[in-house]
Amino acid sequence: MVDRSFRDAALAELYEALNPWGPGDDFYLDLVMSARTVLDAGCGTGRLLRRAREAGHTGRLTGLDPAAAMLVQARRAARDVEWVLGDLGTTWWEGRYDLVVMTGHAFQELLGDEELRSSLAAVRRALAPEGAFVFETRAPAARAWESWTPDVIHEFRGPEGDVVRVWHEAETPVHGDRVSFTETYDGPRWDEPQICRSTVRFLDEDALDRFLDEAGLAVRRRFGDWKRGPLTPACREIITVAGRA
Repeated sequence: MVDRSFRDAALAELYEALNPWGPGDDFYLDLVMSARTVLDAGCGTGRLLRRAREAGHTGRLTGLDPAAAMLVQARRAARDVEWVLGDLGTTWWEGRYDLVVMTGHAFQELLGDEELRSSLAAVRRALAPEGAFVFETRAPAARAWESWTPDVIHEFRGPEGDVVRVWHEAETPVHGDRVSFTETYDGPRWDEPQICRSTVRFLDEDALDRFLDEAGLAVRRRFGDWKRGPLTPACREIITVAGRA
């Protein structure tokens, strides 16, 4: 295994190549462009807010992330965005933002009940009275972790043109709503494969609603795909639009 610092540095450098722009990014960009003030919690390399600036957004854009390596990449690419090192539970916000987003399944990295409660309480404080909190989680019923196996290998080119191979392996059997897995990087930039361990939490609609309600937030809309289709049992994503109750 490797330590968290490698994981952050590797992901920061490779994130945008590993995660090409897609329909989910278009969904969030549309929301950002229609809001005057935006907080992107778990902003990573800042791609979403950078695209918003490039598309002509003139309001206040704030990116928040606990990984310093990610924010190094963000600051290099966009200096006219406010980048903040930290997380929702440790940073104080007060009624500032028309929109708060958590993209890239960042919501699933809130593992403990108290961490989740404190983060949602911070979101509520950060929202303007009519503001919206939008995030997505993988639907537990779709059992995404069953496809996290070493035989599913993703290949892409890193920023230096070298080929990087990445695969995931979920720890089984899965008990409860947390899934731990390893993420392996292999390529000529390393002498040997680099293995990182992570855990994510899968919450269904009822559990999400309970946590949101406790935080004084209420669901306004739910979607099951990035085209704003209805949420059905067959959907792989739970996309939630919430606001102050």
